[in-house]
Amino acid sequence: MPMYQVKPTSQGGIKIDLPTCMYKLPNIHAQPGSSCAEYPLQNGEVDPALKALEARQDEIMRKLYELKAAIDGLAKTVTTPDADMDVTTLSQTTTVPSFTGTADLDALLGKDLGALRDIVINANPASPPLSLLVLHGLLCQSYRVLSTVHVHSSVSSVPPQLLSCLGPRHSDSYSRQRFQLGFTLIWKDVPKVQMKFSTQSMCPIEGEANVARFLFRLLGSEPKDPIVATQLDSWVDTAFFQLAEGGSKERAAVLRSLNSALGRSIWLLGHEPSLADIACACCILQEGKSLSTPANVQRWLQACRNLEHFHCISPLL
Repeated sequence: MPMYQVKPTSQGGIKIDLPTCMYKLPNIHAQPGSSCAEYPLQNGEVDPALKALEARQDEIMRKLYELKAAIDGLAKTVTTPDADMDVTTLSQTTTVPSFTGTADLDALLGKDLGALRDIVINANPASPPLSLLVLHGLLCQSYRVLSTVHVHSSVSSVPPQLLSCLGPRHSDSYSRQRFQLGFTLIWKDVPKVQMKFSTQSMCPIEGEANVARFLFRLLGSEPKDPIVATQLDSWVDTAFFQLAEGGSKERAAVLRSLNSALGRSIWLLGHEPSLADIACACCILQEGKSLSTPANVQRWLQACRNLEHFHCISPLL
């Protein structure tokens, strides 16, 4: 028997109509003058939060467009291979010095303690670093260089022209103190060119572009004008990353840029050849007939090949 008893307050069997959805909203498409883009509330008004969000988005987009315009303006102040600008408007000294100087070897390679400063380069014979061979020839014009070529055990065989790519062996090579620099090239199975000048204490410098920059500094011919130096670096990167490693479209775009630049001057950076010419010319020559070169580029390539320090790579092409 229950402790409490309550009489029923209503009759049983009442039927209740349950809704088919949690909330009922009017169809905004059926309301005249309504638009889905305005996101109206039930009373037809637009939510103030959505208005604030749209205003904030518009302000962000405005600032992004202003930032893009500012960056585009800055980009025009630096000449790149793809820029259609007159170099003379950027610098009053665009002439690059010729390869006739020397550098402070103590500052670049460390104090001379009586031992020969030996630059050791590992390179893969499947892809000879032509630019480094050209720079070796230039170093020989400025310094007394002891040049040697070796073959690592990781390489089974090397063509004869690669064994003699640094010229004949010195008859007095045993007298190392007679030389200012040692240039040792080792044909080795490596993915990238590697260079050391202090084999005991430094990690290798990798990549043909980086090694070429280092050797170029030994010539004391790097431009002092920061704009010309930036242009030189840009051409070197373009040569090794787009001409040597890029696809057909990238190479075609670089050749168009080269053709345009060489239509304004004899060499890429003025009236004297520079590392930019060496890097770009070597990459094009290494590709051989696979590249279709425009008229200005063909003329410039022939001028490069006529230079004395390019003769060493002719047997390798």
